[in-house]
Amino acid sequence: MLSLQEIIYRFRYALSIVEPGALAIGRFSCPVCGAGLLLRISRDPIGVRCLGCSASAITLSMVSVLVAERPGFRSERVYELSSRGPLFGYLRREVGNLTFSEYYDDLAPGALRDGVQCQDIQQLTHPDASFDLVTSTEVFEHVADDRRGFAEIRRVLRPDGAFIFTVPIENADRTVERAVLSGGTVQHLLPPAYHDDRIRGKGAVLVFRDYGRDIAARLLEAGFSAARIESRFERAFLDTGRGVVVARA
Repeated sequence: MLSLQEIIYRFRYALSIVEPGALAIGRFSCPVCGAGLLLRISRDPIGVRCLGCSASAITLSMVSVLVAERPGFRSERVYELSSRGPLFGYLRREVGNLTFSEYYDDLAPGALRDGVQCQDIQQLTHPDASFDLVTSTEVFEHVADDRRGFAEIRRVLRPDGAFIFTVPIENADRTVERAVLSGGTVQHLLPPAYHDDRIRGKGAVLVFRDYGRDIAARLLEAGFSAARIESRFERAFLDTGRGVVVARA
């Protein structure tokens, strides 16, 4: 059951992104909740939603790839880098051994806030080889040192583990750095870009980079044995979706 605060947040967010010319509705089978209707209020993947669970086309793509690539995930040790949203709700229902966290700027890694552990992806407190699977949606574009973050994810994965996640990926060969963190100070290389965040608010989280297709190479450099962008669901949900990155430990 959604809280009143969550219902209000979703309603306000929908109003802020609606594109009248993009409105459409279609039948489908939701991989998250099993509902049968899909609504498009904008042409951005975040604007395509299941009417049952409100999962966006990003989450729908993510779960579709997860089920296809890791069919035994329900019995595995899973770490999700969030504590809210349709993906988290799905994993909490489906997975028996689920660990989750958030990043709080004012909390030390490992500390708890309202029962949720704070973790900095760049310096996880989890022991080596703790998980079979790590998942996230739209996180790593906001990580100052993503290579260090990728290496940390690889460290906490078991030898046969996988990291399945999404980030916005441009139609470009190479990743473009928008900002860097140097000596604790952010230096902008391009005009600042920000994304919305359920904890910090609308337009509150800095985008450090625009990923290109070389994200797979960045994961290999961080120690993964294989990495690719799975694109089969990029246009599966009212002609939209998201490429999903699959990396093997």
